[in-house]
Amino acid sequence: MSEQSNRNNRKQLVGVVRSKTGDKSIKVVYEYKIPHPLYKKEIRRKTTVHAHDEENISNVGDKVKITSTRPMSKLKRWRVVELVEKAPTL
Repeated sequence: MSEQSNRNNRKQLVGVVRSKTGDKSIKVVYEYKIPHPLYKKEIRRKTTVHAHDEENISNVGDKVKITSTRPMSKLKRWRVVELVEKAPTL
């Protein structure tokens, strides 16, 4: 198996930036729906992950695409691939 095929199998998510936790670091929240085990109604869930933002391109409220990567620190296991949508300005 080649190195390139391993890179293509990485998980990618689209989420919203919740906060900037420092230089080149952000928290991204992504929401998903799962059926309730007994009643089968869809329940909204959300997960917060720490991501590496190398160019500091994102701000709070922006929608970003992130991909899994090697551990960069104690909590950072994701990095920003692209800025999908800018947050609306007030």
